Amino acid sequence: MINKLKMATKPRILIACHHALPFYVTLLLFVLFYGAQVCDGQDYDETSMPAAPPPEQDDCNGIFLSYTFISRLKEYPHLKNASAQAWAFKAQAMVLNAGDEELNAWKMFIGFQHKEILVSASGAVLVDSSDFPAAVGNGTYLVGSPTADLKTSIETAGDIDQISVKMEIIGTQFGVKPPGVPMPRTIRLENDGHKCPSPRVHGKSAMFVCCKRDPKYKAKKTKKTKFLPRQNGDLSFSYDVTQAYPGSYLAQVTIDNNHPLGRLDHWNLTWEWMRGEFIYSMRGAYTHRKDSSACIYGRAAQYYPDLDFSQVMNCEKKPIIADLPPYLANDTKVGKLPFCCRNGTILPKVMDESKAKSIFQLQVYKLPPDLNRTALNPPMKWSIEGVLNPQYKCAAPIRVDPTEFPDPSGLQATVSAIASWQVVCNITRPKVKQSRCCLSFSAYYNASVIPCNTCACGCRESDTCNQNARAMFLPPEALLVPFVNRTQKAKAWAKIKHFPVPNPLPCPDHCGVSINWHIDTDYRSGWTARITLFNWDEFSFEDWYTAIQMKKAFPGYEKAYSFNGTSLPDINNTIFFQGLKGLNFLMGETNGTKEYDPRVPGKQQTVISFSKKQTPGINIQQGDGFPTRVLFNGEECALPPEFPRPGNAGHDSRTNFLAVLFVAVMTFVLITDRFHI
Repeated sequence: MINKLKMATKPRILIACHHALPFYVTLLLFVLFYGAQVCDGQDYDETSMPAAPPPEQDDCNGIFLSYTFISRLKEYPHLKNASAQAWAFKAQAMVLNAGDEELNAWKMFIGFQHKEILVSASGAVLVDSSDFPAAVGNGTYLVGSPTADLKTSIETAGDIDQISVKMEIIGTQFGVKPPGVPMPRTIRLENDGHKCPSPRVHGKSAMFVCCKRDPKYKAKKTKKTKFLPRQNGDLSFSYDVTQAYPGSYLAQVTIDNNHPLGRLDHWNLTWEWMRGEFIYSMRGAYTHRKDSSACIYGRAAQYYPDLDFSQVMNCEKKPIIADLPPYLANDTKVGKLPFCCRNGTILPKVMDESKAKSIFQLQVYKLPPDLNRTALNPPMKWSIEGVLNPQYKCAAPIRVDPTEFPDPSGLQATVSAIASWQVVCNITRPKVKQSRCCLSFSAYYNASVIPCNTCACGCRESDTCNQNARAMFLPPEALLVPFVNRTQKAKAWAKIKHFPVPNPLPCPDHCGVSINWHIDTDYRSGWTARITLFNWDEFSFEDWYTAIQMKKAFPGYEKAYSFNGTSLPDINNTIFFQGLKGLNFLMGETNGTKEYDPRVPGKQQTVISFSKKQTPGINIQQGDGFPTRVLFNGEECALPPEFPRPGNAGHDSRTNFLAVLFVAVMTFVLITDRFHI
């Protein structure tokens, strides 16, 4: 019975297995083919073609620009306020020369608009030579470094590395919540003679534009040169390589002051080496820090094992360079150069043309892979500043035709530099509360002095005073004492004149130099003013000058009695004052006569006479006798917000007028009521 049962069951099991076999085979084949499909998705073919360029690039016959947003990541701190949340973003910008003319010193504008902070941009630097990170929320200009010139496809057989540059951009942006994409508002080429239409946007993360030659642009007729023509600016540098060796070169730096009112005192020049170079020696200048540790512990010591680094001048990536003092001008080791060794003073040509230039030389060592005579790269990110001078913004170096020098042997021949670059800097007007000198106004018809503005030259964060309060009017004698000694005088004057006293009191102006302009007299045929310079710093100003610009009163200028005054009508109606011979020092602040007396500023003063013959209708008491712009040693000074008016003060005279008017009206009403008029 059992055997029969086994015989009866076996066929059924075989039948069941036979029916299940196709299912297992199918499952096995599915797994195998699924795995094969996943593996086949990996591309290991090294000869695969890159992605095709966008059609706009192929259709462009000029300069093709693109900006592509890649990704972003939320930064700390994580905030609920979307407009305040910071995001780290990555993008790529490209400049491609798709035309038939070489593009020299390309410059691209990216119109960032989301409070971006640029952290890095490979292959480019900011045009104003500022460092990363940089706030670029209002847009920024980028220039090429080290590839500043883009050749044509014709002369390079389509070598993409020579006709284009790609910039990998990393930065921070605010306020665009996903899925929004923080794109710039525009991109364009800023080179002269090119015209760009509005860029086209593809999708949400790509922007393209093709810029072409402007047929209406007429370039100035200049001598045809191999490189870019030299540009004009308020201050210009010439970086000339005069001798070249495989591993080093000798360069000469020339600083030319081209602005009639520009000036530098105790200048400090900085730049950034981009290829690992270091300064071995210098003539006509020196670096503030003589330190070779960066070379010894860096690549330089590995490549130059036998070099005595104790003799190296400076190995910093961003050295600070200064002019030598005059007593080293004839030193055979570091001096003996024309236009050097004047303690960093560069005067405008109006004062002394022979002192409007400065020169120094340096020997530069290079590192691999720049080890041939023609591998020459200038430093980037140039910046220069003085003690109390204009603020300069410098562009990136541009390659120009080699500078020509007279033959040092005295023969009637010229010697050309091996390579030359030019850096152009222009004066920028100081921002509010960032000046370094200021003005106060006073007049014979008003007892109060309107002092310099609160925080005119900046305020310290630790100040407990009110940084936004209006400066208090002062008695005239208060101008002769430091601000710390003016508090009691200002309070007493406010009590006498019934002026309000802010609480807390306004902060000082923090200016090292202040100037008082006082209207002295006003009569039928003319008027006079008195200008007084106050130096609140401890150092003196040699060969100082001040420039006064006046709109209506300038034609009537006659004479300055204690200064040397020159009328400069071609420079915005400017009157140029400087010290007479022997009086060209504005001394620094000194101690008072007695131990407890306040310190005394260095000061100089003159009376200036004006005639009304050339300025009919001038109204001195309505402000026509006050300057509209004042510069001291080239630095623009902060002006008060108002000028004195007849009466106690400008804003108080209006109050007194209202009070008088009120009394007059009430008197009229009472008289009318009494006599029943």
